Amino acid sequence: MIKRIVEISSAAYIHTRLGQLIVERNDQDVVQVPLEDLGTLILDNPAIRLTQAMLTACAEQDVVVVISDSKHLPASVFLPSDGNTLQGKFVAAQAALTLPTQKRLWQDIIRRKIAGQADVLANAGVSDVAVRSMVPRVRSGDPDNIEAQAARAYWPLLFGPGFRRNVGQPGINALLNYGYAVIRAACARAICGAGLHPSLGIHHHNQYDPFCLADDLVEPLRPIIDAEVHDIAGKAGEAVVDITRGNRERLLTLLTRPVTVGEQSLPLLSSLHVYVASIRAEIVGERGALVIPAP
Repeated sequence: MIKRIVEISSAAYIHTRLGQLIVERNDQDVVQVPLEDLGTLILDNPAIRLTQAMLTACAEQDVVVVISDSKHLPASVFLPSDGNTLQGKFVAAQAALTLPTQKRLWQDIIRRKIAGQADVLANAGVSDVAVRSMVPRVRSGDPDNIEAQAARAYWPLLFGPGFRRNVGQPGINALLNYGYAVIRAACARAICGAGLHPSLGIHHHNQYDPFCLADDLVEPLRPIIDAEVHDIAGKAGEAVVDITRGNRERLLTLLTRPVTVGEQSLPLLSSLHVYVASIRAEIVGERGALVIPAP
């Protein structure tokens, strides 16, 4: 079943009753959403009130709750703590993952990321030769940092020679940040559902980052966001590109759009479970090709 992504961006009182998420807003009809249909709930207004019972019910239904900051970017993510009955076994294997396996997985991830960036350029009518030629140069663990070299070529080709990827800047950069954060939260949900721990990364290792594995897995998915933001920017013409409600909705709907994962066509949100399952198989020693979603 395709899980729903719901964003609430106005003042509201949110609670639960009889398996329903209840949203009450002044002078508006009460909205009810079955919790079992919900995949992600994004709260984007400082005047939203909610109950602990609502958070508990969301956790029991594996719903990710994202709270946004004043810039409309996710400030915190609430995830279920017991997503799988074999979690202890899988987390132990995750903690014991050997360095050679980590490097091989990272090589696969970065090759797919760069190939995805080349596809975005080709679909945008821009020469992809410089970026695509870097894919086979990615060695185990990417010791030559081909990922960064590809990025230096990729961003000016996609958004123009004056563009610089800077997470602190508004406009296109802010939209990219928002899209990446949404997919990162969805990856964290799939990771917990697979019984893995989101803080134990393959390449990313930071004691202050609770989502290192999600940061790893989101890398080859970033081009999906890049393509959508490029389309938004192109249609904006001379207008300022900003994190408007309409643009946020466009990026959120990417989670429900079909992608190819292995031999299946699934909504992106559902495909992440297949992707994470292939990572988990590698972690427990069942070697095979990673199954990474692609547009």
